[in-house]
Amino acid sequence: MDAVKVVALGDRDPSYLTHRELDAVFELMPDGVECSWTASDSAEARELDAADGVWLLPGTPYRDDGAAYAAIDHCRASGKPFLGTCGGFQYACVWLAGAIAGVRGAAHAEGDPDADNRVIEPLQCSLYGERRVVVPVSGTRLALICGDEPFTGFHWCGYGLSERFEAVLQAAGVVISAHAQDAGAEAIELPDHPFFLATAFQPQVGSSESQVLHPLIAAFLAAVRAAGASAAEK
Repeated sequence: MDAVKVVALGDRDPSYLTHRELDAVFELMPDGVECSWTASDSAEARELDAADGVWLLPGTPYRDDGAAYAAIDHCRASGKPFLGTCGGFQYACVWLAGAIAGVRGAAHAEGDPDADNRVIEPLQCSLYGERRVVVPVSGTRLALICGDEPFTGFHWCGYGLSERFEAVLQAAGVVISAHAQDAGAEAIELPDHPFFLATAFQPQVGSSESQVLHPLIAAFLAAVRAAGASAAEK
């Protein structure tokens, strides 16, 4: 099979530990997987037809927020695998609230602090460089990948899903697949999609030391390979 392509969408800043860890992950990509930084304000960020999957990376606001939301929309509509981490999780929550839950003016408090419908709001306790216990929900895709037992997740964020929009998203078919005691919803997924999963925690952190991909990243790549194989057969 030909190589598969993952668009890793984000604006690299090597001063961020989390971005340096992403550099390490990209070096660990298996043979046959093309994956490297794609700046949000680049032409490639909006040329996704040739991509087999999209990973929306940490580091917000993006230089082009529109490209980030367009990438989420593209994966939702096309069925291509989508992984969002940290900022990618936050933007996925906002997009899903507006696009499938019908929330008018769904907003992110970082970029629009005065909006009425702030789907993403500041956390009560910011989590910059903090590790928190993530509790998966049994039976979800995240639990199938990471196991049912609580695990420690690395965070670098000050924003999370507003509690008042959790039920709104769930009523629209979004599954909240993990929680943390002081970080709220930790993961969301779409059960009717081949692979659409986003997490507040950052699974890439630790890869530079372990030289091993987190199970979530490995599962995403497996879904991308399957998507690429399916596309090649058509």
